[in-house]
Amino acid sequence: MPPTSETLTAERILEATEDVLRRHGPAKATVVDVARALGVSHGSVYRHFRTKAALREAVTKRWLDRTTEELAGIVAATERDPQTRLRDWLAALLEAKRRKAGDDPELFATYSVLAADAGEVVGAHLTELTDQLTEIVRAGVEAGTFTTPDPATTARALFHATGRFHDPGYAREWERPEVWDDFAAVVDMLVRGLRA
Repeated sequence: MPPTSETLTAERILEATEDVLRRHGPAKATVVDVARALGVSHGSVYRHFRTKAALREAVTKRWLDRTTEELAGIVAATERDPQTRLRDWLAALLEAKRRKAGDDPELFATYSVLAADAGEVVGAHLTELTDQLTEIVRAGVEAGTFTTPDPATTARALFHATGRFHDPGYAREWERPEVWDDFAAVVDMLVRGLRA
């Protein structure tokens, strides 16, 4: 393994891990493969991530956080009305998932396997997503656009009602030509139900 002149950081390790997972898949990718790709000893990787499971959780979190960060911009766009933000947020979630599944199907399949093993990471991600939705719904209630006694419960219901458009189990359906028509029909119905 050639020596590396770059400082070994957690971010570099996560980038290399993603590349290794793409090439080998989750069943065959090892910490030794990651270290070899970085030109360091596997002990150097373990100084940043104590176990293989911790490394896998961190790379899964990094992958999920990309979606959460993208959606956070929509939540923060308070100059736009809550109904538009809600529609845009749900559409951006579907588009982010479609991109991940369509642009790099091998990596998407790998992350689906990793996510199944990273229960806490996935749970935190889902909580963060529903918290974002709650913020939009709460803004709608405050603006008089939406009516609901409990924005958090409503946000969870919205998230579950649109699951077909963001749950990885439905990834094959996202490429169907009518997926956007189906999505619009569901979102229209949900928004009508929220209006004050």
